[in-house]
Amino acid sequence: MPTEILIIDDNSDIRNILEELIQDAGYKTRLAANFNQGLSEIDKKLPDVAIIDDNSDIRNILDELIQDAGYKTRLAANFNQGLLEIDKKLPDVAIIDVKLDKGDNDGIQLLEHIKTKNTDIPVIIISGHANIEMAINSLRSGAFEFIQKPFDKERLLNFIKRAVENFNLKKENKSLSIKLFHSFEIIGKSQNITSIKDQIQKLSQSESRVFINGPTGSGKELISRKIYKNSNRSKGPFVIINGALLDSRKYELELFGEEKKDGSIVYGALEKSSGGVLLIDEVTEIPLETQSKILRVVIDQKFKRINSNHDIKVDVRIICASSKNIKNEIKNGNFREDLFHRLNVFNINVEPLNKRIEDIPLLVEYFIENICNTYNYKKFKIRDDNYLLNYDWPGNVRELRNLIERIAILSPGNDDEKIINIIKESLSKSTNETFSVADNLSIPLREARENFEKEYLISQIKKFGGNISKTAKFVGMERSALHRKLKLLGVKGLN
Repeated sequence: MPTEILIIDDNSDIRNILEELIQDAGYKTRLAANFNQGLSEIDKKLPDVAIIDDNSDIRNILDELIQDAGYKTRLAANFNQGLLEIDKKLPDVAIIDVKLDKGDNDGIQLLEHIKTKNTDIPVIIISGHANIEMAINSLRSGAFEFIQKPFDKERLLNFIKRAVENFNLKKENKSLSIKLFHSFEIIGKSQNITSIKDQIQKLSQSESRVFINGPTGSGKELISRKIYKNSNRSKGPFVIINGALLDSRKYELELFGEEKKDGSIVYGALEKSSGGVLLIDEVTEIPLETQSKILRVVIDQKFKRINSNHDIKVDVRIICASSKNIKNEIKNGNFREDLFHRLNVFNINVEPLNKRIEDIPLLVEYFIENICNTYNYKKFKIRDDNYLLNYDWPGNVRELRNLIERIAILSPGNDDEKIINIIKESLSKSTNETFSVADNLSIPLREARENFEKEYLISQIKKFGGNISKTAKFVGMERSALHRKLKLLGVKGLN
């Protein structure tokens, strides 16, 4: 990301000259014409730290200390004030006392409330009555760090600095992922892809509900994003909820949200996507009782949060996707036929990659260009594509993209033999994956999830040549947290 330079000058000619000069040198600029504008622009970029503590002396000490270190602060003296500040605007970092005025662990409740809104926000828990159990509970609930009163000022500031860096890194990674995903185009010249492109053009100008069928990794989410991006709702949110990844007890919570006894609200996907588009991926995995409630949303555009009797009105366009044969799911009683007919106003069918092999060379060329430009890898050519054309591609376009990224990471240059060896090795591994869904159907969900995590982390560590720091950065974990996770999963001696 280019460095950003703030120009503060009350002379418009000087501002314009500086802006042009600095932008020509490859930097981003922001302008301010007077003291107040300059102050406002500076404040925009300062990390926002929320301090929630019922002890006024501690609040004031923290406030002065943190402001002197170059951060903005917001103060709250009790649980309700803290809740109000969090709901008003999420901070970049929160410092919360364990015990406020509502109970022994009401600070932990605020921590959990923050995590329902954004899991990435770092929360530092402080306490004057600390014990090991309290510290463990805080960290298990998602705390970034736990610190005991009286605290060492330098140590606390170091925690805040690390927390801000961690949060910014996660924001940057997400931003890059979104940009990368949005930059992807639907590539291909097959009849199926040509037809889909035409359908997207027509659908983008309507408000019709869409049902997308296609195998895993075929590009259903990308098609949804393209419909959204080209529509009148493009300035609104785009929210994804995946029925296959949800805990069976949390479907309604994730969709509809919840009103808690303390008055706080957990917003569900429907409210988050109001004014925009909601993609319900793998919709056939959602339980029948929840399907009936989705039907009401589709018909009336309103619903009730959990623990609430009040209707919430929303304005949302729903797009659904599934990798399963929907007619079979209806026949077997797994999906409501009336809901399907409501959702299936317009149907898009995506064929697997092995049925449109004429698209493979175009996709390869596109992915090489896109991936190498985005991550600054050395470009290469695949001169012999026979292996690619004759492979079955069970993971479809996603598997092909992963292969191209793997080649780019290993940087073979234009050594044809090395490229072919990488392709052969990768495709042979893909046909003999150690983690198989079928093999894990007979074991509990927790064990299956652990198996997947283990295989995933081993693969990522190998991808980065055993470098734990690079792996941790890529998967979005702290280095120490990754070490703990690997130890917990029994992963040892990786090179």
